Amino acid sequence: MVSDKIIIRGARVHNLKNITVEVPKNKFIVITGLSGSGKSSLAFDTLYAEAQRRYVESLSSYARHFLGVMQKPDVDAIEGLTPAIAIQPRTIAKNPRSIVGTVTEIYDYMRVLFARVGTPYCYKCGREISSQTIDQIVDKLLELPMGTKFMVLSPLVRGKKGEYRDLFDKISRKGFIRVRVDGTIYELDMVPTLDKNKKHNIEIVVDRLIIKPDIRSRLADSIEIAVNESNGLVIIHLVDQKRDLLFGTKFSCPYCGVTYGEIEPRLFSFNSPFGACQVCKGLGTTLDIDPDLVVNPDLNIYEGAIRPWGPPGKWLRWHLHSLSQRYGVDLHKPFGKLPEKIQKVILYGDEFFEGVRGNLLRRYHETESDWIREEIERYMVFKPCPACNGTRLRPEALSIKIAGKNIAEITDMSLDKAYEFFDTLKLEGVKAKIAQGLIKEIKRRLKFLIDVGLSYLTLSRRIDTLSGGEEERVRLATQIGSGLVGVLYVLDEPSIGLHPRDNHRLLNALKNLRDMGNTVVVVEHDRDTIMSADWVIDLGPGAGEQGGRVVVTGTPTDIMKCKESLTGQYLAGIKEIPIPTKRRRPYKGWLIIKGARHNNLKNITVKIPLGLFTVITGVSGSGKSSLINDTLYKALARHFYNSRDVPGEYDEIIGLDKIDKVINIDQSPIGRTPRSNPATYTSAFTPIRQFFAELKESRKRGYTQSRFSFNLPGGRCEACRGEGLIRVEMHFLPDIFIPCEVCKGTRYNRETLEVKYKGKNIADVLNMSVDEAYEFFKDIPAIKRKLQLLKDVGLGYIKLGQPATTLSGGEAQRVKLARELSKIGTGNTLYLLDEPTTGLHFEDVLLLLKVLDRLVNRGNTVVVIEHNPEVVKYADWIIDLGPEGGDEGGEVVVAGPPEEVAKHPTSHTAAVLRRILGIEASHPQPVAVKR
Repeated sequence: MVSDKIIIRGARVHNLKNITVEVPKNKFIVITGLSGSGKSSLAFDTLYAEAQRRYVESLSSYARHFLGVMQKPDVDAIEGLTPAIAIQPRTIAKNPRSIVGTVTEIYDYMRVLFARVGTPYCYKCGREISSQTIDQIVDKLLELPMGTKFMVLSPLVRGKKGEYRDLFDKISRKGFIRVRVDGTIYELDMVPTLDKNKKHNIEIVVDRLIIKPDIRSRLADSIEIAVNESNGLVIIHLVDQKRDLLFGTKFSCPYCGVTYGEIEPRLFSFNSPFGACQVCKGLGTTLDIDPDLVVNPDLNIYEGAIRPWGPPGKWLRWHLHSLSQRYGVDLHKPFGKLPEKIQKVILYGDEFFEGVRGNLLRRYHETESDWIREEIERYMVFKPCPACNGTRLRPEALSIKIAGKNIAEITDMSLDKAYEFFDTLKLEGVKAKIAQGLIKEIKRRLKFLIDVGLSYLTLSRRIDTLSGGEEERVRLATQIGSGLVGVLYVLDEPSIGLHPRDNHRLLNALKNLRDMGNTVVVVEHDRDTIMSADWVIDLGPGAGEQGGRVVVTGTPTDIMKCKESLTGQYLAGIKEIPIPTKRRRPYKGWLIIKGARHNNLKNITVKIPLGLFTVITGVSGSGKSSLINDTLYKALARHFYNSRDVPGEYDEIIGLDKIDKVINIDQSPIGRTPRSNPATYTSAFTPIRQFFAELKESRKRGYTQSRFSFNLPGGRCEACRGEGLIRVEMHFLPDIFIPCEVCKGTRYNRETLEVKYKGKNIADVLNMSVDEAYEFFKDIPAIKRKLQLLKDVGLGYIKLGQPATTLSGGEAQRVKLARELSKIGTGNTLYLLDEPTTGLHFEDVLLLLKVLDRLVNRGNTVVVIEHNPEVVKYADWIIDLGPEGGDEGGEVVVAGPPEEVAKHPTSHTAAVLRRILGIEASHPQPVAVKR
């Protein structure tokens, strides 16, 4: 009998306390609880990990050699487990070639569609290209100068792998004598053995000729033989010029000589050398010299205005003197006051002067020194490729169109516009029959993406520019399209980055997965998602060591009735994040961004009040990240820190004199190795090491604080070099990390561990949670202060020595907040945060808001991109972008205090605020005081 539930018995992964829990099948299940309560440990590290392990274990040892084997989770038994798929943020390959179109495979269908029904045009003259006859090819060749030597080649293999022994035998049997292999001519019996793992080009040498008046007949026969052998292609190799001319009887422009050869799907692939732009190699961007990084406009050239040159030497002075004489200009003036024409000559050169850009690029490409290349890269930025304008494709691919659009123009459309294009596309005759199945599949996949709230994205959008939630919903749409049944789907906060207006779309998509016969398990804190679930598992009651237990399971109503459930209390309204009784009003002036027009921003002017807590909100794709992350932060980072990142287009930013620095607190990891941990990142470990160095035993032995660092020789264990773990390679089994046999995982040598305080050595301290360490060091003010900050941001449950690589994005962001709180600021700092409530429970959000309040109360400015209604209602000031996403967004819909924004008749954020504030909500008058 098939079980209708998955039963997990005795789960002890991470902080799970030997729990037993039932997960009903074919239901929509939400696992919730405080941050650090064990949600991910249960969903991903237990449920999904065991499903994956069982699948991989069923494969051969040879296959496991490539896939690796997941370690068995620390659980007694899991019954009724089904095949599982995990959909988590930041799991798609992060490379610049990965775009929404390729991840969802829509682009692959489009490549086939364009190859089969696209109409080719000449990329030089714009004429429609039709097939070229043999007579036309002959006429074109007879226009070459008399005496020109050339060979007629028939291309049989173009960029494909193999040894091709049978092909050479076949060519020989047909009577041919020579072939050209990878550019070299061989007699057929002298062709070397080809490497089957490398791509090759093979052409038959059909004839060798010289242009004369009487060769028309022979040339026509040779070309006919060549095109017959190669299915319509012929290569004319000009011997003296050492270059090839490609002709085809299928598609060629008789006016310009542009020939397409084979129009195959790979022509439209920017990951293939046959389709990629030859300049940027399919990346869409190139490294180029940025004049803003090169020039200091306040200095003259002799004072070092050109940063890479510095004050010019004798040779350069001679060139500059010649330049000033030629143009009649005094180069002793500040660079910014020179005529624009002269500035361009200095930067880009003329017929006599190489110019800064040309000089640096030449040296960059010619040097063999990594140091010189890195030095020049300081003055370079990534810019759209000048050859393909960022489309990634070669001109031939961009000149093949359907209904007047090339493939790049369609991928640059928003998804809803692309769907409309294919939905209204009318093809006739054979083309209609060929395209029918392809268009149906393209539309189906586009519809899935639109249904999960991603209509504003484009197919050309790079995956590494998506937020975690967007990335997860892209994968979710792909899974919905796969039509699998009987699968366990495990998702991690798919609502990240989604405006409450669009929540129903995501929930409908998840329920559709369930209705297809799947079990959907979601780790989530969003109120709407929890209330829509069939079954809820609430973990807690606290975080870390205080968590890891099942508080209550059941329907959302059951959770709300449970007095022990913190989640239930918030859902039932017993506990809530309060609406501030007073809101700060602008009192320190404004930071004004004028003419912002990056991505979909509509040349807008945005006023951000200084000294306030401001929330930037709006539906997904409305332009929030374009405004704050891509324009404001990058512009300020360039202004304050000479950053190489190019900000989005804008006219000017007013009010820079009123802030002294900008800090972007994102969710990137606080370190890339296990050596980095919360204690070292927040500098809490420094006073701890100082304290241990001042102990009587340390002074007696002459130990300094460096003795207690696991990163430095002396006090650390040299067997594991302070790692605490030894890595053992197991070949076709996964690598095993075992505790170091010498130090037993403590990271330190025996002598260092002999120094103790209250019976605890330095390794014991690193193994404490923040809460435990706080109690342990409560009499040491310097240490207590640092630990208090980690407690304040809700991280009392994490261990001081917990490797940075094991922290979630939300935890990493809060560690960064704790470090910023520890600094002594000037009160004029601008803090930027992007969705800081990711991964936070209602209770954690309350803690976060109190922390942000502390930053603002010091006079700083906090700007947060957020959709969480609890944060939006708490703000002093709201800037709502929209009104919709994509092309229909990018404008300021309304700005002001929440009570004023709520009155706006069309704002989607206003509708949410009206629901939250309610009729009884107080409308306090703004006062110029701090909370």
